[in-house]
Amino acid sequence: MRTQGLTHIHLMVRDLERAVAFYTRVFGLKEQFREGASMVFLNTPGRDDMVTLNEDPREVEAAGGTLIRRGEHAPGVPFAYVRDPDGYVLELLR
Repeated sequence: MRTQGLTHIHLMVRDLERAVAFYTRVFGLKEQFREGASMVFLNTPGRDDMVTLNEDPREVEAAGGTLIRRGEHAPGVPFAYVRDPDGYVLELLR
């Protein structure tokens, strides 16, 4: 089977803005859009590649939980679904 190669990479980063600055400066990637406050999609102009940078959910994971999903219910209304150490799923709103 012939493929298009590696076209999408998702990276967990500690500092989102620092990572965006690095990938745009070093590799010439351009920001396409953001999903919430913690995820940025970049690509190489004129190409079909995509690099997604997602800020690492350190507090949840450091406390023994798991980040399930982040996003926005509406513009400016961010949410996160997390699983606590016992498996309970919680919705966090800011």
